Amino acid sequence: MELFFIDGRPDGMLTAEVFNWTGHVLRTPRTQIAKALARVEAGYTGVYVLLGEAEDGPLAYIGEGEDMRERLKSHVVNKDWWNEAILITTSANNLHKAHVKYLESRLVELAKQVGHTPLENGNQPTRSSLSEAATANMEAFLDTLNMVLPAIRVDLFLSKARPKAVTPQAGHLQRAPVFSFILPKYGVQATAQIDDGELVVQKGSLARGSWVGSAKFQSYSKQYDQLQQQGILVRQGDHLVFTEDYAFSSPSAAAAVVAGRSANGRISWTLPDGRTFADWEAASIGEAAT
Repeated sequence: MELFFIDGRPDGMLTAEVFNWTGHVLRTPRTQIAKALARVEAGYTGVYVLLGEAEDGPLAYIGEGEDMRERLKSHVVNKDWWNEAILITTSANNLHKAHVKYLESRLVELAKQVGHTPLENGNQPTRSSLSEAATANMEAFLDTLNMVLPAIRVDLFLSKARPKAVTPQAGHLQRAPVFSFILPKYGVQATAQIDDGELVVQKGSLARGSWVGSAKFQSYSKQYDQLQQQGILVRQGDHLVFTEDYAFSSPSAAAAVVAGRSANGRISWTLPDGRTFADWEAASIGEAAT
């Protein structure tokens, strides 16, 4: 069980403080759900996320409750696909029903916009009516939550698409080297740059028109399919084209999607002078060490 707790230090758990935020986030595997629900915070008013796998791949569910413990108990009985739960509330239990209805609606909205993981939620939950001040507070709560969740490896709400505000006109990207991946036989040509530790394949890059790789690289093939479903990759003749900049967690993930099969991104991505990504990385480390 993992806990990211603000304004408190429960024994044996991960603790942190983020700008004096009073939110409380508990992440637990289903196998330890009884231990998690025994915690006092599980009975607070809050929102929760269920993560797991269905027959077609990853699946998530977002809900809310005035007593999250009771809602989770029902999901243990009635939903068998999930294997992790994230409970979100505040350390002082000062969220009320209208707050969590608003948060639930916004989280579903954000998850659908990102399109990272399909939701079991049916319709878009109704957003509760809050005062202007309360709405601003909930949006600030969400802003901080979106910094906290990736820290505990929950990327349901983390968009990999890079909007125009952070594409190459930004100073740090203007200075970043441009890597290329070219497969002349298949007309594939893509360019990418490093941004915040991720490899961002640039808008207009061409990828192979179909997945031809081995089924054992299922995570890459799923990402290839998901990017088409999200409209990040769209068909253009015999190829797929990136409609916007998109950040990959590794050079190999980016190379696999571009090539339509597994590929070693450390040698596939090259600079204009012929150096591979691995060469560039080694040189960068050498410079940093001097």
